[in-house]
Amino acid sequence: MLALSLVASVPFVATSAMAQDKLSVMSFGGAYQEAQRKAVFETYAASTGIKIDEQEYGGEIAKIKAMIESGNTTVDVVDVDAPTLLQGCDEGIFEKIDWSAIGPKDDWIDGTTSECGVGTIVYATTLAYDGAKLPNGPSTIKDLFDTKKFPGKRGLWKNPATNLEFALLADSVPADKVYETLSTPEGVDRAFAKLDTIKDSIVWWEAGAQAPQLLASGEVVMTTAWNGRIYNANKEGKDFRLVWDNQILDSNYWVIPKGAKSPDRSLAFIKYAVEPKVLAGITKYIPYGPVRKSSAEFVAPEDAKNLPTSPQNLTVSLTLDNAFWADNGDEIRKRFTTWLAQ
Repeated sequence: MLALSLVASVPFVATSAMAQDKLSVMSFGGAYQEAQRKAVFETYAASTGIKIDEQEYGGEIAKIKAMIESGNTTVDVVDVDAPTLLQGCDEGIFEKIDWSAIGPKDDWIDGTTSECGVGTIVYATTLAYDGAKLPNGPSTIKDLFDTKKFPGKRGLWKNPATNLEFALLADSVPADKVYETLSTPEGVDRAFAKLDTIKDSIVWWEAGAQAPQLLASGEVVMTTAWNGRIYNANKEGKDFRLVWDNQILDSNYWVIPKGAKSPDRSLAFIKYAVEPKVLAGITKYIPYGPVRKSSAEFVAPEDAKNLPTSPQNLTVSLTLDNAFWADNGDEIRKRFTTWLAQ
């Protein structure tokens, strides 16, 4: 019997050892996950001997919840956007983060730390234009609303988020007062009144790929756009230029789903993934900025010029307040839809 029990235990020991040599990480796929693979996953495996078992998803919180509710959490770490982070924290489906094991919070850009998520990358919504068609293009967010200085159509994301913020910033509201202003009926009125001044000149886009397409076709003289989309267009030979003034920043976060097999191992991976040099490594492959200020010195100059978080670009900026939109978004979106139809 003893011999049989020893033999029977061998597969279990082997399986446990194999499990300890792997960590399951879920992210968004595409060029972003390819950058993570090169800068984070492969280097982590090389330094620890722990292979990353990659998973992909489209950002759906339902997929994470279904896994947890099944009682079989098969993913150890997940990359989530800010709205998913907020909802997941509120619903208690993410583990609390022990920040003493990660690093000093004051090294993270404002708005990129959470009790259950660790900021990883920063991307931006900015103003962009075609340098080939407009050599002396816009230089501030105010130029988006100046149709005398820059006549022609403007591209805007068909969403109140970012547009109301840009409107107030262009109307001389300081970045640190934007959400305080938007929290009042008068502030919302003010933002819509500013948008009214260019309403007849707006071409709306809905998918991120449309913004550079509008520039390329000449349908608009400028457009708001996600910085990564402009970067990709320039890799294909375009001369699109970004106006970093009053860019609006947003972030992704690493989280540990409830029921993860080994939260300590998950946390150790996150600690590695947000080390300043590792974060800087991502910028070699995709123009998303590191969330840590101490990463700046490790970013190559040729990469730094494309990042929203580089000191030369991070002059005047606003971090998108996803909590504000979670609380007020439904009401403002109804007004936005009505305004569009008027």
